Amino acid sequence: MSTLKAVRGTRDLLPPETALWNRIEATARRVFARYNFGEIRTPIFEDTSLFARSVGEETDIVSKEMYTWEDRARAQSEKPQSLTLRPENTAGVVRAYIEHKLGETGQLQKLYYIGPQFRRERPQKGRYRQFWQIGAEVIGPPSAGSESPLRDAEVLDMLAALLDDLGITGWTLHLNSVGSAADRARYNDVLRAALASVAPKMCADCQRRAVTNPLRVLDCKVPEDQPIIETLPRIADHLDPASKEHFAAVTAALDAAGVTYTLNPRLVRGLDYYTRTTFEFTHGGLGAQNALLGGGRYDGLSEALGGPRAPGIGFAIGLDRLVLTLQAQQEQAAVADKVDAYVAPMADAKDAAKLAAMNAAGLALARELRRAGLSVELGDGSFRLKKSFEAADKTARRIVILGEDELQSGILTVKDFSIGNQTKVPRAELAAHLAAPSHQ
Repeated sequence: MSTLKAVRGTRDLLPPETALWNRIEATARRVFARYNFGEIRTPIFEDTSLFARSVGEETDIVSKEMYTWEDRARAQSEKPQSLTLRPENTAGVVRAYIEHKLGETGQLQKLYYIGPQFRRERPQKGRYRQFWQIGAEVIGPPSAGSESPLRDAEVLDMLAALLDDLGITGWTLHLNSVGSAADRARYNDVLRAALASVAPKMCADCQRRAVTNPLRVLDCKVPEDQPIIETLPRIADHLDPASKEHFAAVTAALDAAGVTYTLNPRLVRGLDYYTRTTFEFTHGGLGAQNALLGGGRYDGLSEALGGPRAPGIGFAIGLDRLVLTLQAQQEQAAVADKVDAYVAPMADAKDAAKLAAMNAAGLALARELRRAGLSVELGDGSFRLKKSFEAADKTARRIVILGEDELQSGILTVKDFSIGNQTKVPRAELAAHLAAPSHQ
């Protein structure tokens, strides 16, 4: 009988990990409330055309990654309805904005959501086929100030506050402008022409995108393609005056608020609805795929879906990757809190004289190391080897074994828990060895 398991690309979340998820979500709700955001909950599946019209038919998401099926449970006279598990949530929020006529209030709508999304992409660290996002959208009629660059800066300030409140350090905000829809159209033509001669040297995805969606080439992560991408024209050189002015106002507001950022002229987002400000927060603890969250402005999305003019800006945080970042920081903090070494005297507990002598030798060695500036925990010679290792692993980065052989030879056995290496170190070199970073 085969054992049932979670479907590939999905996973179960169990205690105690769920406690961390709950803390992140609670912190997000608390920070968003400070900025006057309210929660919206949209359906997990929508009409497929919503994503084709908003995200873009030529994007990887729509063309390759969506979970779509036909709902035949309708009247026989009607055609089956094509439904899709939501691959992202912005389109659903804008659909709800239009359907419930939120624009007629004349007020700016500041909405956030927390929930699962679905994409059939290759599972990898921090990326799943069912994944969770925390996101927010600011949308409304132009009369409510929805076009203002101040809205962009406020959203970025809120994200910086959220990461800070979560205790995430070392993040980098990457910022760019992809201009207006007209700017993008002109730039796409320039980019398509520039790619004509070099695309055949690039990866298969870039060769396809060079024809169907040139802007997405800039988002390629294949290392071999990067030198070619660096030679391509930059969108900053093809922005109209209004887009340049808008972006300058965004950066000026961030400067005034003290939010640090890095200008990244190659930053584009993978969805067709983005205009003007685009951004991404990255973190080194995530490795090569280091994006923590991203978003941007989408001033024409409501009209594209048949709604009123309603400029907006939003973002989505990959909750799975946020958890990985926090877990990595917790592990680093745990290692940092450990002492440099655990001195483990080894003796026959039944021989009181030898036990006393070895414990005294252990104290002498610990004193020697402490005088050299190291933090040291001292074990007891009556401990068995296994117990010494268990105690040492909880409190120290390395264990120093001090048995009769080591005491006589002056060569100590040292195990580094972080990399699993066990080495022999002369006593005269021990302090320097323990003070140095882990040895490979």
